[in-house]
Amino acid sequence: MSRISVRGFAVASATAVTTVGAVVGVASGADQGAGNEPVEAAGTTTLLADIPAGQQVQQASLTDQVVAQSDAADASARQAAEQDARKQAAQDAAAKKKAADEAAAKKREETLAASRGDSRATFPFKASYTVAEVKAMAQQIVGSGQYACFSNIVTRESGWNYLATNSSSGAYGLVQALPGSKMASAGSDWRTNPATQIKWGLNYMNVRYGSPCDAWAYWQVHHSY
Repeated sequence: MSRISVRGFAVASATAVTTVGAVVGVASGADQGAGNEPVEAAGTTTLLADIPAGQQVQQASLTDQVVAQSDAADASARQAAEQDARKQAAQDAAAKKKAADEAAAKKREETLAASRGDSRATFPFKASYTVAEVKAMAQQIVGSGQYACFSNIVTRESGWNYLATNSSSGAYGLVQALPGSKMASAGSDWRTNPATQIKWGLNYMNVRYGSPCDAWAYWQVHHSY
């Protein structure tokens, strides 16, 4: 029920009470007065000025109470709606933050995985490989975090030629393993598969120096590793 309808109901109720009270009062007065006095018809309109002051105050108080109750109900409804809105906003914010955190965590994991590389990566067999293809293999196997250092060493050792052979020492392949047969621990195709040579070279740098970048730091001082 709206405030207007509630107030209307209160005024109508007060008017009805007043009218009934007035009629009853008139009837009572008629019984006590002279028998020859005419009695006012029931349908006669009772004016506010004709209502005793005490009854007027009582009617006004009743109306004020109804209006106050309506105001309190409206205020309570607004407060409940505001609380619901704040609760929903908090839930939406929490869900949004959770989604953002999960996306950021996934991105960090992908970046970290790319940085670490994949030493178990496999590649289709080919009769020969271009330098660009060999470098792409190394980027995937070694990972972006260490690739630049790995590339610096390979560039100086073999110029990215997986068939390179040192005529004086017999060192072989991309990382110039000495002897080249050491790379058999990474695969029996070490002579012709650059991926096998890359995997062996990465493991050698990790075990002996800690990482390709540590191996590169050593190489810059000693020009070998």
